[in-house]
Amino acid sequence: MQIEIMTTGGTIDKVYFDAKSSYEIGEPQIDDVLRDANLTIDYQITPLLRKDSLDLNVADRQLIRNAVLESSVAKVVMTHGTDTMVETAKFLRGVTGKTIVLTGSMQPARFRFTDAIYNIASAITAVQLLPEGVWIAMNGQIFDPEKSRKNIEMNRFEIIEC
Repeated sequence: MQIEIMTTGGTIDKVYFDAKSSYEIGEPQIDDVLRDANLTIDYQITPLLRKDSLDLNVADRQLIRNAVLESSVAKVVMTHGTDTMVETAKFLRGVTGKTIVLTGSMQPARFRFTDAIYNIASAITAVQLLPEGVWIAMNGQIFDPEKSRKNIEMNRFEIIEC
């Protein structure tokens, strides 16, 4: 089974630049995370964007949707910024024949203490087990994008009543 991992940026890929005293989206970090985990699954990484999710627009989401539709792989994991992850997941509604799992992190993957590794592992496991559709893997749970949101105050995802 092959898994395509698409990267769009977000906190998971942020790096700290001392000279600028700020964080910026850097190269996708997932290859390093997966190499360090010594995974034996068949996967490929496709970088799509290097943006903070708050900067994504409709054209970016259409690019993401087109990449998923054009992929020959039925199992897709997507790293994405957490602020608009639900919005992008909803934009992917209606894609058939694929299992798509979006994930990200609240702290950059390069940090010693980060949720990135756990969230990536959850997404990779989930994409192999979940039925066709669009899902979010965050905070140790699998969420239906139609029934979830990021709780900014609590810094986690949660289920909402529709």
